[in-house]
Amino acid sequence: MRAHFKRRNMAELDNLEYYIKFPNPNYNYTQTTNGDSDFVFVIDENKVPVILLFGWAGCQDKYLSKYSQIYEERGLITLRYTAPVKCLFWKRYQMIQIGQKIVKLLIDLNFESHPIVVHCFSNGGAFLYQNFSSALSKSPKPLQIKGVIVDSAPGKRRLGSLYRAISNIIGGTFWYNLPMSILITIVCSIMWIYEILSSLLKPGCSIQSDPFEILKKEKNTWPQHFIYSKADVLIPYQDIEYFADYRENVGVNVTRLCYEDSPHVKHYTHNKESYVNSVCNFINKCLSNGRN
Repeated sequence: MRAHFKRRNMAELDNLEYYIKFPNPNYNYTQTTNGDSDFVFVIDENKVPVILLFGWAGCQDKYLSKYSQIYEERGLITLRYTAPVKCLFWKRYQMIQIGQKIVKLLIDLNFESHPIVVHCFSNGGAFLYQNFSSALSKSPKPLQIKGVIVDSAPGKRRLGSLYRAISNIIGGTFWYNLPMSILITIVCSIMWIYEILSSLLKPGCSIQSDPFEILKKEKNTWPQHFIYSKADVLIPYQDIEYFADYRENVGVNVTRLCYEDSPHVKHYTHNKESYVNSVCNFINKCLSNGRN
């Protein structure tokens, strides 16, 4: 399939950089993919589903684009965005505005009548989803969110997990990585404490305390699909199962795919067939059940 590709870095959106891809206008939505009819999405061709992909902290788009290809090859619109690392760790207040900009972007693109599914990765993507979800409640036009796929997230805040995440992002030699990772972990920890104290002293303040707890109690009840692994060393699978259980107990339609040995945000790389089956089946279910 050939698709139109467009990359934007627009001043009117305050340099919110994103990547969007549209299917070929002549794409045949009745065709099968690899002979598997499960991959045929029954859709209104005037309202092609939009998949929002929110990358993990430090994610390069060349890696996130491999996931968007799953959907592009099946005739769906994809929009990819990864929040800047500085916004995820030490300028976290800016995430509120980013969430609002993404909602505005979707409305500017006239996507409010299209079914939308979010696919977010790790805590970075989940944190972005949290702010996007919050911004939806203030949107001048309602968006048709049909479901959320959560890959390798969410996880509770722990110093060890924070250190490992920062170390992975920084990379480089051991002697450079170690002191920089420790320093940034200490700074982020101090900011966590400040956020917690601010939320306790000033209830309702805009400072974001704990994304895990905020997402756990979010009011939106569209279906959620969790993909995770028992071998994940960044986010313990027990965190994800606890979160999924909680959401299921408050009435959310929850499905799960747990692997035994795939690394953090690399489940697709290690288990392509089952991963693709899982996300496509979930989207088919979201499109057919008519829930908002």
